[in-house]
Amino acid sequence: MASEQGDAYLWLEEVEGTKALQYVEAENNKTLTELKKSPVFKSLEAEATQIILAKDRVPQVEMIRGELYNFWQDEKHVRGILRKTTLESYKSANPKWEVILDLDALAKAENENWVWRGSSELPPHFERTLIQLSRGGKDATVVREFNLKTKEFVKDGFNLPEAKNQMSWKDENTVYVGTDFGPGSLTPSGYARVIKLWKRGSPLEQAPVVFEAEKTDMSAHTWVQMNAQKKYVLHLRSIGFYSGEQWYEQEDGKKIKIDMPLDAQIQAIFKDHFLFILRSDLGKFKKGSLVALPLEHISKGTSTVDYLQLVFAPTDKKFLEDAGATENYLMLMTLDNTLGKVVKVTYRGPNDWQQEEVHVGKNGVVSLKGFEWGTDNYLVSYEDFLTPPTTFLLSAEDPKNLAITLKTATARFNAKDLQVQRFESVSKDGTKIPYFMVSKKGLKLDGKNPTLLYGYGGFEVSVKPAYSGLLGKTWMEKGGVYVLANLRGGGEFGPAWHQAVQKENRYKVYEDFISIAEDLIAKKVTSPQHLGIKGGSNGGLLTGATVVLRPDLFNAVLCQVPLLDMLRYHKLLAGASWMDEYGNPEDPQMREAILKYSPYQNVKATQKYPEVFFMTSTKDDRVHPGHARKMFAKMKDQGHQVLYYENTEGGHSRSANLQQAILWNTLEFSYLREKLWHK
Repeated sequence: MASEQGDAYLWLEEVEGTKALQYVEAENNKTLTELKKSPVFKSLEAEATQIILAKDRVPQVEMIRGELYNFWQDEKHVRGILRKTTLESYKSANPKWEVILDLDALAKAENENWVWRGSSELPPHFERTLIQLSRGGKDATVVREFNLKTKEFVKDGFNLPEAKNQMSWKDENTVYVGTDFGPGSLTPSGYARVIKLWKRGSPLEQAPVVFEAEKTDMSAHTWVQMNAQKKYVLHLRSIGFYSGEQWYEQEDGKKIKIDMPLDAQIQAIFKDHFLFILRSDLGKFKKGSLVALPLEHISKGTSTVDYLQLVFAPTDKKFLEDAGATENYLMLMTLDNTLGKVVKVTYRGPNDWQQEEVHVGKNGVVSLKGFEWGTDNYLVSYEDFLTPPTTFLLSAEDPKNLAITLKTATARFNAKDLQVQRFESVSKDGTKIPYFMVSKKGLKLDGKNPTLLYGYGGFEVSVKPAYSGLLGKTWMEKGGVYVLANLRGGGEFGPAWHQAVQKENRYKVYEDFISIAEDLIAKKVTSPQHLGIKGGSNGGLLTGATVVLRPDLFNAVLCQVPLLDMLRYHKLLAGASWMDEYGNPEDPQMREAILKYSPYQNVKATQKYPEVFFMTSTKDDRVHPGHARKMFAKMKDQGHQVLYYENTEGGHSRSANLQQAILWNTLEFSYLREKLWHK
């Protein structure tokens, strides 16, 4: 197509191409040399090291049969260890941990660059688990069966070679598998199109196909939910990112299609009810509602809606973010004017779902952190911009909802002189866009405050207040202003907030971001020479598009693991799966809409831009590193000042270990201090 014709930088899309990697290495060296000259580099590196490698970091845990499991990295365990402890030990100042798997030792023994990507345990005994290991941090993983009791990989156990795999336990000797089975088994997005049922000891190639998506779909997926009484098998045909067909598989193997709108998504299964969040109005139910469909009625045809029960209804400011369940209670994660709240729901019978808020913390974000299988125990955390996270253990069966404090994180910066404020800007179409601002108390409004504006604005992802020791220490404690934008495209105010900027309306999210920048300048919080923006992934597109549209507003731009060539994004890696968000560039009408903002097509040699710092990862197999490479090369050849750094590992999460995270963060803040911290 035309975007390929005349594109002088297509060679940079060869991820592991010799010429491309030589180019990356040369630019990395230039950037490292330049930023390491900064007088603040060493001090920022020391602060980042002290915080990221702090020995008193709070281990994040998962509850399994009365024990707490944690994956931990430090200077000794660079790749990390899987370990466990008891509840009482965890509550102590120095918990005693039992190591289950040492990833550093495994990587050395196997001569592999293993990065931990999670595990999936088999109830009710939780002795067997499916461990996902990534080479260098890619989304593609190797899956291997592991015995948590013997601390060994299972000989001749379930084992999948590297691919964008999915595997779900059916029982101890059977798993559902989606992987690269060969030609035709993957979708255009690179995800599984075919699901097989694999029995222990049998060849995978002989496993029967149990579910398939269409060749043009995004993916096929099978997942199993088990509680102490029952097992539920569900199949999902993802047509797009926000639409799909769902089937329930009965014990006899018969599949029943669940007659719900394509954009209604199952959030949980609770007491023989399928719980759906609605993305569009359905009869008397508003979009954003959580509705319950009794299992006995899933085959009622077009009258399904007649059997739906309302569990949660959104308001103008309160919306549902997620739902999960203990053994006997439904737990909701809600957003109340962008602040996280936990709500416990008691089911008393048809159309009788009683709600009560679980009060933890003050005016920040309360988040569900996990459930203990077969019990009513669950974990929550509380934090805000200035308050370190505290983890609590609760029991849903407790009518008083008493929270037992397990761990409180150590404060990493001095917050006593800081304040949090909330404001609204007005976007070009008149929509009010909320944002948080963290600054010193009594901030002098002289336009000289170094200010970092962060945004995402996409995929219904909510951006909420969070405690960052690194940001607090290296930026806010020293007088920098931090601004968090609640842009349209996110999920802060329900499905409509997201849907307002999909596809042909995508440009509006950039107008939202620009309106906040203009508001900060009008209030004299800052000025263009002291204002920087940061975003990653879809947020990298946000910063890239915004600086191309309004380069006059900024003096620093952190554009990380970004999408930038929006006429080719759908042809690169998982890009085809995002067409529900951005539209199809092959469609002439959508192409014109995309050309309004696509950074790669809109950057000009004749325009003056602030110095943009592009950061990505060679191992990012979700958002192609070619986006950042090509945009950097084009701007450089046009004569603009640009910086580039590509981590050879890390994948879409940028860093594969803590040492890489230290360097990444030090480069970020050295750049921001150099560009914005001056008179």
